[in-house]
Amino acid sequence: MKTSPFLNTIRQSMRARGYSLRTEKTYIYWIKQYIVFHKLKHPSSMAAQEVTAFLSHLANHNNVAVNTQKVALNALAFLYNKVLKTPFGELDFKHAKQYRRLPVVLSTLEIKAVLDQLEGKDKLLFSLLYGGGLRITECLRLRIQDIDFDRLSLTVRDGKGGKDRCTLLSSLIIPTLKEKIVEAKVIQAEDNKQGIGPSLPYQLGKKYPNAFRQSGWMYIFPSIGLCPHPLTGELCRHHLHDSAPRKSLKKAVKKANLDHKRISCHTFRHSFATHLLQSGRDIRTVQELLGHSDVKTTQIYTHVLGQHFAGTASPLDALF
Repeated sequence: MKTSPFLNTIRQSMRARGYSLRTEKTYIYWIKQYIVFHKLKHPSSMAAQEVTAFLSHLANHNNVAVNTQKVALNALAFLYNKVLKTPFGELDFKHAKQYRRLPVVLSTLEIKAVLDQLEGKDKLLFSLLYGGGLRITECLRLRIQDIDFDRLSLTVRDGKGGKDRCTLLSSLIIPTLKEKIVEAKVIQAEDNKQGIGPSLPYQLGKKYPNAFRQSGWMYIFPSIGLCPHPLTGELCRHHLHDSAPRKSLKKAVKKANLDHKRISCHTFRHSFATHLLQSGRDIRTVQELLGHSDVKTTQIYTHVLGQHFAGTASPLDALF
């Protein structure tokens, strides 16, 4: 399929600056939407007025969430600031409505009920999500070298915002995790016979052409099939796609009779944070484990605790 030279220029600009593939796809999507909205006019012939009209349209007619509108704005800011070199300055657009939605949190018994309905790699994966407060993509991108059994810790590489962090590894899943690592090494060994290995960061693959043979770079949750590397086009084995665990979770939630709740992969991360605060861990520690830049982001979990704000209880409790 033929790709627009203009969009290719944007992609190359993002890759030169080290943007993630996920961010690249998202920005390209919103830039396309912007161009289509203005009837295929080239962005270089448009400016702040057109950007304002597009962002206001998202809020007024598409009813997008505030974060979605922010992502669209960031994509257009990158386009004009970094690619076209014509910053559009201050904008006066209608902001999307921002609602504060409390995260869905499961009790420890509910977490156990869901995990009991899972088997094999799915049970291990969701145990890691809950045990370490991981995002689903962070978990799927874990490589063998990111596990430290001695220190009971996991290292999340290039997490949200491009940050690395360490989080907790539960001792309960060590035997299962070691078995999964052995399985992953067997897959890697078979791939290596064909000159194939796990997908690597582009620049690292160029600098160390044989790194794909080192077991440390193997994904703990490798994909079933091979695929072309998104940047180099070379055949490799990527990590499992996030659609697979999502389907397994949906079935497990139904079997556990919890399908009346809005449970997603991220619910396990929310539950991790809330349960740590319930057990008396200080909020700064939880903030660091989650990788939040601002403690205000972590503070939302204080609102889903059984007792809010330093143990304050309902006045009704004092009547009986």
